[in-house]
Amino acid sequence: MDVESPFQIALLHDIFGNPFHPVSLDPSWLTSTVVALAEGIYQGRTFDRMPILADALQDAGCDNDDILTHCRDVGSHVRGCWVVDLILGKG
Repeated sequence: MDVESPFQIALLHDIFGNPFHPVSLDPSWLTSTVVALAEGIYQGRTFDRMPILADALQDAGCDNDDILTHCRDVGSHVRGCWVVDLILGKG
């Protein structure tokens, strides 16, 4: 395995999530706070704010471990992150 492989795997996971375990988003989780945070993260590429998005989602009633764990993952996130795109309807 070369040096780039772990980075590429993490990048693919950030963009596509787990294709064998699709995640659905409950519309009730899309509070104005959640949407504003996701939009700010997307536009400003401020992916260091993903844990704040996780907290806002949890406050809105989200109990999906895949979503919350991904947001709190200290790995790198990029524009195209599946959680942000899911919230913003870009997926």
